[in-house]
Parts: sequence; C-alpha cells; structure tokens
Amino acid sequence: MQLIRNIIVWILTWEARLVLKRYRPRVIAVTGNVGKTTTKDAIFAALSEHLYARKSQKSFNSEIGVPLTILGLENAWHNPFHWLFNIARGLYLVVVKQEYPQWLILEVGADRPGDIRSIAKWLRPDIAIITGVPEIPVHVEYFKSPEALLREKRALAEHLKPGGKLILNCDDPRMREVQSDFRGASVSYGFEPFNEYAAEMSEILYDDDGCPAGMRFRLQHGGSSVPVAILGALGRPRIYGALAALAVADVCGIDIISAAASLSTWEPPSGRMRILEGIRGSIIIDDTYNSSPAAVLSALDTVKELHAKRKFAILGDMLELGRYSIEAHRTVGERARECINFLITVGFRARAIGEAALDSGMRDEKIREYEFGESGRAGAELAVDIKKGDVILVKGSQSMRMERAVYELMAHPENAKELLVRQDDEWLAKS
Repeated sequence: MQLIRNIIVWILTWEARLVLKRYRPRVIAVTGNVGKTTTKDAIFAALSEHLYARKSQKSFNSEIGVPLTILGLENAWHNPFHWLFNIARGLYLVVVKQEYPQWLILEVGADRPGDIRSIAKWLRPDIAIITGVPEIPVHVEYFKSPEALLREKRALAEHLKPGGKLILNCDDPRMREVQSDFRGASVSYGFEPFNEYAAEMSEILYDDDGCPAGMRFRLQHGGSSVPVAILGALGRPRIYGALAALAVADVCGIDIISAAASLSTWEPPSGRMRILEGIRGSIIIDDTYNSSPAAVLSALDTVKELHAKRKFAILGDMLELGRYSIEAHRTVGERARECINFLITVGFRARAIGEAALDSGMRDEKIREYEFGESGRAGAELAVDIKKGDVILVKGSQSMRMERAVYELMAHPENAKELLVRQDDEWLAKS
C-alpha cells in the first residue's frame, strides 16, 4: 500500500508542478506550529473579496494535500477509483487550459524531517508566513529538538521566489531570530508594539445576553489605527491570524480598512476556539481540532478572562510530544488550576494534567479522569451537572476525538455536521 501511495503522490506532485508552470498563480504559503489553518482561513477571508483565490481545504498541508489543493481535487481516502479519477482530472487541467485562481493560499505542514523542504523546493512561494514555533511544539517527537523543527519551518523562507516577502509572528523570539537572519524583505506582526502590524486594546465582545460573541482590537500600522472585529470565536491565535491576513492584504495592495471589514464576516473554522451554544444556556468553547502545549495554555488563558461563575475544561491527551510529553501535560495542569473551576481529563497522558492541577491546589473532587476513547462519556456525564452561564472548554489531539464530548454538551446536536470537526463519513466510520 505504501508503494501505491508513493506513486500517487509522485504523479499528483508532477501534475501540480506543471499546473503552476502553466497558470503561474501567485502562491502564499503558511507554516508554523500554532494557528496555520486559522491564519490560512483569515488570509482567504481578507483577499477573496478582492482577488480570485483558492485556499487549502481543511488542513490539506502534506505532501499529498498541497498537490490536491493546487489541482482543485478532493481527498479520495481509500477509494482507488477516486484516485484514478483525481489523476485524470489533474492531467486534464494540465492539457486543457481553464480558468484558474490568481492566488493560491496553501498550508504547509511538517510531521517529519524534510517534509517542508521537499515541498518548498518546487512550490517556490511569493509570500511565506511562519506563525511561530513554541518552546515545546507539536510533532517534535520526530525531530531531534525544537531547533531542528524550526530549521524545517525556515525552509519555506529559504525557497521564496526572488523578490518574495516573508511575514513572521515576531512575538515569538524564534521568529525574531529568523527575521534577523533573513536577507530578503520581511515584515512582522503580533501584540508587541515593535511589530510592523501590531494589535492593541484587544477585548472580548459580549452579546445582549452577556454571552461571549467574539473579539475586537485595533491594528497599529504605519501611524494608522484600524478597528478590527472578529466574531464567533475567541483566543489570541485568532487575532494572530487576523494580523497575518492584514499584513498579507497590505503586501498585495489591498486597502487595510477594506480587508478588516472582510474579516468581520470571517466564519470561524470548526474546532478552533469556536463559540457554540451549550445545553441549558451554557457556552461551549470548541477547540477540538487538535492540541499542543502552547495552544492549550492560550485557550485556558482565554477562558480565564471570560465572565462566568463556573468554568470547566475537558482536556484530552496532547500527542506527538515525545520526551516532552509529561512536562508539557504537567505545565497545562498548573495553568488549569489558575484558569478554571473544574477539570476533566481524557486519556493516559492527560492524567498528568490532573495530577499537576491537584499538586497546585485544585481540590480532588473538582477533577475527573477518563480513559482513551471515553471523550463522549466524559461529555455525557458532565452534561448532567451543567447550569445556565457555565463555560466549557473542550480540547485535545485529533486522535482523542474530543468533538464527541462537544456533541454531548451541544444545545443543538442535530447541527453537528455543520458545526463540529471530523463529521465526514470517513472519520465517523472510525468510531
């Protein structure tokens, strides 16, 4: 099967390279360890009203996902006939000229050494965005160190087209090092005032019923101050995504005020700090797409800021952390003690979250533990205790299937297909 997969990847990559050569779209590539998908979606929201653009669907960021996006094809999963159809469609696009996007907004990820470098060599983006590499990043288990993973991310910048621009989240000190070493044109974004695109005065928005509705901040750039509102989701990663999008829009010659207006209608992606209506008037913060130490800590800090008497967190295992796993889970537990009132853990690794929360002073009766595969049970049993005004954060790595907990807590589970992650037939079949 691996041989067949390698052949398919080679053919689709060959077709994608030919398509890039024939249609010559401008390429925007996004990488990093936190917020890639959010940033990619924000860029598309800011650009798509002004330019003919295509973005990676879901998180198509691998050696097969990137070619699929370039070719405008769907993942065929385990259907060999669909893969043959995809190959034929790609060849037709190469041979018969058609209408094609002017801009491609591509997410590029790295699970193992060489993943980004092998794609970047032929992709050659016009604009590259690196969202950051935290001290303990996800996927680090396949790299010798976080520094090795950073070098892999930097490959995207090293293979920019001549005259290309690098855009960096320079709140991350590692990105400041990348910028200082980079010899081409670059700009920075973040909350720190030294960034060229800086956010200030960020705050949570509430609706008339006192429920969180989104966020707003002011963009400081070139002596101008632009108000930006982002609805439907919470957290710093979403503001970072908006800042990156505004920087890209400005580089592309789009008026920043117009781009900011486009972001006000940006629909939050499923499972990324999305605000959902919970049972009995509660609020769910659905952050179930994936997990990493930096992302969990950020989510907990956001929940801490919310106006609510009772705050819950259902936290699953964080995977792909290698030797950093215990340390990372314990760090999350210590932070949880400061930010929430009740903690529910799911999975063997997540027990360290509960242990650290207990050691930090959280009472034992406020901590519950569940095994791997019991996220749905965790949500169902918590649902019995939920009251109006409660806030519930749900987060964990993909394999933990934490969206099942959200399903049990939703006010309208009949809308799960539209609102939750991993609701396609292939994922549901893994239940």
